[in-house]
Amino acid sequence: MNTLELKNAIINGKFDSTFASLNYDDLTAAKERYINAVEKFEDFFGADGEVRIFSAPGRTEVGGNHTDHQHGRVLTGSINLDVIAVVSERNDNIVEIKSQGYIVEPVDISDLEPNTAEIGKTAALIRGCCANFKKNGYNIGGFCAYTTSQVLGGSGLSSSAAYEVLICNILSGLYNNSSVDKIEIAKISQKAERDYFGKPCGLLDQMACSNGGFTAIDFADPNSPLVEQINFDINAHGYTLCVVDTHGDHSDLTKDYADITTECGEISRYFGKGFLREVNINDFYSSIYDLRLRFGDRAVLRAIHFFNENERVAEQTKSLKQDNFNHFLDLVNESGDSSYKYLQNLYSTDNVKSQGLCLAIALTEQFLQGDGACRVHGGGFAGTIQCYIPSELISDYKKLINNAFGEGSCAILSIRSVGGCEVLP
Repeated sequence: MNTLELKNAIINGKFDSTFASLNYDDLTAAKERYINAVEKFEDFFGADGEVRIFSAPGRTEVGGNHTDHQHGRVLTGSINLDVIAVVSERNDNIVEIKSQGYIVEPVDISDLEPNTAEIGKTAALIRGCCANFKKNGYNIGGFCAYTTSQVLGGSGLSSSAAYEVLICNILSGLYNNSSVDKIEIAKISQKAERDYFGKPCGLLDQMACSNGGFTAIDFADPNSPLVEQINFDINAHGYTLCVVDTHGDHSDLTKDYADITTECGEISRYFGKGFLREVNINDFYSSIYDLRLRFGDRAVLRAIHFFNENERVAEQTKSLKQDNFNHFLDLVNESGDSSYKYLQNLYSTDNVKSQGLCLAIALTEQFLQGDGACRVHGGGFAGTIQCYIPSELISDYKKLINNAFGEGSCAILSIRSVGGCEVLP
């Protein structure tokens, strides 16, 4: 379809069922958003030629805080907040993306080598996705796109992973007949973020954004992760899933994140293993005295978090499959407690006056009085907490949170069953 045909089809309700499948809360607002995106595309690139629309969701980490990089288990969910792109194919090697609120320089993908000047920039993600597509034997080519995102950066909902998965789905759709599977897209996306963007990361975020729904993933063999999707409706149990954005500063936290991986690696290498998942837990506990002397108490505590959290994810998955939501909530609280005390990723020791995550958890626990659950969400140190709030109390909870952290700090989420995809036509 050209842009005019696409806008008319959206207005006339041709894609209403498609929008409903993406869990958009407000169909009218969703249609307006897509039409506006098409019009913005026209402003930048004109109204001639065929266009297509792609989407990739953000993600919420349900269980498995910092377990993926140690080849552990995780439980994730893709969410109704997404990034979309209106796209047209080009006949050269230029990828030109205009994004709402961002300036992205065109990327010439005839050069696929990492560029140190692009580290930390969107161009690195684009080049990295294209490079790994080609390396893995897939076709690539240029395209023009306009993107707009509901997945706010720094919110803990993995805006970068959603963007990478979006780029990969565009390449798969335009040049590979949409044949690249979801796990492959997640792996390519992770490599782009790690090797080109310069951020050390596991595979959790990209897998969640790519797969859709509640997804249990076992990374014992990260080259062939075991993936299981789970059908579960939180709202049917009378609870609302939300995240609280404490608006912490992420700009200086790279070392905090890296230290977790480094210290876990010190423990695993002590036993001649590459990752904590490979370490015998009895050998670990019998060696704590020597481990403390060599690596310090924090490294030992972080390993304890991993061992417990890895088993906890299996129990959480079982609880959801058995529809035992009360036990699931207990496990969410246990996970949060472990991250707080053992993993120690709720604030940076370089900035102890900034403890927004701790404050959000304190306020939430006082509000819930033992009902519901809350935990740190994602990488930690700044950003968001995840909460399960009784639905009849959500209005009062939002007022509490907005009063503490500013209007709009509490985002209501729903689990989207569809991962990265081509939406229209």
